[in-house]
Amino acid sequence: MDIQLFQNSLKEKGINLTSEQLNQFALYFKLLVEWNEKMNLTAITDQQGVYLKHFYDSITAAFYFDFTKKYKVCDVGAGAGFPSIPLKICFPHLNITIVDSLQKRITFLNELASQLKLEDVLFYHDRAETFARKPQMRQSFDIVLARAVARMTVLSELCLPLVKVGGFFIGMKGANLTEEMDAGEKAIRILGGTIMNIQNFQLPLENSERNIVIIQKEKNTPKQYPRKPGTPNKNPIC
Repeated sequence: MDIQLFQNSLKEKGINLTSEQLNQFALYFKLLVEWNEKMNLTAITDQQGVYLKHFYDSITAAFYFDFTKKYKVCDVGAGAGFPSIPLKICFPHLNITIVDSLQKRITFLNELASQLKLEDVLFYHDRAETFARKPQMRQSFDIVLARAVARMTVLSELCLPLVKVGGFFIGMKGANLTEEMDAGEKAIRILGGTIMNIQNFQLPLENSERNIVIIQKEKNTPKQYPRKPGTPNKNPIC
């Protein structure tokens, strides 16, 4: 996806990027490639691939959820900043918190935020399981995002404890979601969530399958969740 198609495709969805925002994406790409030579941030380093599979793909969440309000957002396992940093560029008013388990990625994100002159962004080096048990973080976010970092049963246990009652967990997934949701619905209910919407679509150009699951938090998450680090993945709620 070249830059012009990126801009036009977003415009068709009602997201009109300014020249400053386009410059931020250009600098993001430049820094991503430069830092990737020193550490493993992404396997995708060509410009068209980054703009499609990282930038555009991250922003697809905004096609199905209204990010125009001043939400407090947490991105769990964001890696090199996806999806929350592209969303932050498009919607500068968002208050973004990223938690990631690798310090080197947090180092990159701090430098990225500084270079892009992003405000209201915080980065934490932590496991999601321990982060969600901190009193100041637990059930404190309007929206929690996760982009394909684990199965829905696992993602729900990592993310829903961070969502305030009335808020939303948005899971961004690839193919084979149906079988994940069969197992994940019970976990979502136990953790206090209700599935509101599932959007299935194809990424432009390559036509790969994408799914966005929007879950609303309707009641408090039981105190025992999330369980200790590693347990959700080894022994998912079922």
